[in-house]
Amino acid sequence: MKKNAIISNGIKVIDTELKGIKKLYNSIDKNFNDAVRTLSKVRGRVIVTGVGKSGHIASKISSTMSSTGTPSQYCSPTDMSHGDLGIISKKDALIIISNSGKSNELADLLNFAKKNSITVIGISSNVNSELIKSSTISLIIPNSKEACSIGLAPTTSTTMALVIGDALCVSLMKLKKFKVSDYKKYHPGGALGMQLIQVKEVMHTKSKMPIVRDNASMKTVVIEMTKKSFGHVGVKDNNNKLIGVITDGDLRRNMNEKFFKHNAKKIMTSKPKLINKESFILDALNIMNRNKITCLFVTENVRNKTPIGIIHIHDCIRYTS
Repeated sequence: MKKNAIISNGIKVIDTELKGIKKLYNSIDKNFNDAVRTLSKVRGRVIVTGVGKSGHIASKISSTMSSTGTPSQYCSPTDMSHGDLGIISKKDALIIISNSGKSNELADLLNFAKKNSITVIGISSNVNSELIKSSTISLIIPNSKEACSIGLAPTTSTTMALVIGDALCVSLMKLKKFKVSDYKKYHPGGALGMQLIQVKEVMHTKSKMPIVRDNASMKTVVIEMTKKSFGHVGVKDNNNKLIGVITDGDLRRNMNEKFFKHNAKKIMTSKPKLINKESFILDALNIMNRNKITCLFVTENVRNKTPIGIIHIHDCIRYTS
């Protein structure tokens, strides 16, 4: 097969799946609202399950839910039929994914849910299936052509199931007002965890900050800069507001016979770049790169000009590299 034919086949697969997603987009209705509100009130866990390829999709949806504020667990229906039904409590809810809605492996699970009054959200393309008939809330996936070359392997259908699962997760996040700070609690490690480190966690504070008054002599400025080793000195007024910074570059540019007759206010660069303590270190790194500087003073918030810390570009690189 030639290169162009392979590329063409790839494009056709994506086009077929996009058409399925478009149908799904137009099918979202009141049941989706009911499902999200019901899931937001679950006091236990959301158990997500499915057979075969749907099981892999269920596992991903469960993982996304758990990381975005809705306790969730994946378990295969086969395992549940052989003893793992014990993981389900009356405080839980079930999301069951099956394109056909009539997989034999689901029978025991549906019977158990009915006997114990467990909420079931069924996701299927078969309106007349046992799954949909047994569901508390049904989310119907529109019938759409599979992208598989023989039209049989789950492709478009599993993509649509994944998309509707993501829609449930994100809608739950918004309904629960899930914040970045909440997300960080569940992602302490890995590259994503590093991206979520906040400035306040790595900034240098109190006596480690290189700070002088605006009337400080240049001798004091040089000593403070040398002592604190940031290559920066912050300049504050009588109200403890940061009104400027002096860098080692500023010192070199102003070095002449009158240098030590000046005070800090004379040499400083006014309107310094600041960052609030809740920002992420990636934000700090972007500001420093954009402005070609190596340090940022930190404040409580964007309106407050009182410095509470300082962060160096090396602090950011250490955690993001």
